[in-house]
Amino acid sequence: MLRAVSQRRSQSVQDRTAARNDMNQDIFDRHRVRLAGCSEAPDVLVFTHGLGTDQSVWDGVAHALGRDFRTLTYDNAGAAPCNQTYFRANQARYLNVSGYASDLLAIVDAAVPEGRVSLVGHSVGGMASLLAALKRPRFFHRLVMIGSSPRYMDDGDYRGGFTRADIDAVYGALSSDYASAVQHIAALMTGDENSRFAGRFAEVMLKTPPDMMLTTLCAVLQGDRRKDLHQVAVPTLLLQSAADAFVPLPVAEYMQGQIPGSVLRVIEASGHLPHVTAPEAVVEAIRDFLS
Repeated sequence: MLRAVSQRRSQSVQDRTAARNDMNQDIFDRHRVRLAGCSEAPDVLVFTHGLGTDQSVWDGVAHALGRDFRTLTYDNAGAAPCNQTYFRANQARYLNVSGYASDLLAIVDAAVPEGRVSLVGHSVGGMASLLAALKRPRFFHRLVMIGSSPRYMDDGDYRGGFTRADIDAVYGALSSDYASAVQHIAALMTGDENSRFAGRFAEVMLKTPPDMMLTTLCAVLQGDRRKDLHQVAVPTLLLQSAADAFVPLPVAEYMQGQIPGSVLRVIEASGHLPHVTAPEAVVEAIRDFLS
């Protein structure tokens, strides 16, 4: 009888382990999780991309930092054809940045069982990383936010860079002529000095169907996470382009004033994608911070 009980317990453990492995594989496949870098390094950098891009935006930065760190890149839900069905089935989840933060935590749990983990997030990916760090302040080692904003809409003395009319105009443009609107947004994202990148990012953005793009935009442009900033207990680096049409410098300065002990580093770059247009400066800043 005792042997039978022991066998049932053993089978139960095996079943739970198999179920957990299947769930982890689903997460890996859905988000195209990619582990690379120095396999023997104790530190892991987890990169979360922003609106309208996919994990390929990290190629240069992750490759350079991969000489000294393990790296993990992945695609947010809706950013790749392989996870757009999942996104559409769970669309309400992604009307809030917390949905992306929950995905990030699930990916880290599945892929990084050990090691010191630092988060590197761009734009909405930065805010998702911040929320993840709030949920597990003792788990994450460092937090790097690139071109992130807690609120894009102006509010009293706070200047986020967009009025309500501006946001409505963005929604209207994407709804009426999606391709043209995406090309315009891509040009703003890369900046006038980096127009050679605009076509590439327009192509990436156009892989996201209009309804999914509008859902993510709602999470980004209508969110307000200012109240969360003072709760951050993880050492934080704020990286900011000197000229960013989406996140003006005063927003980064506001965040530095709200996140205890945070460091603001302004990069001499234009556009909202300094990790693409000025990767060497971004790599240098991250290395300095992590060391």
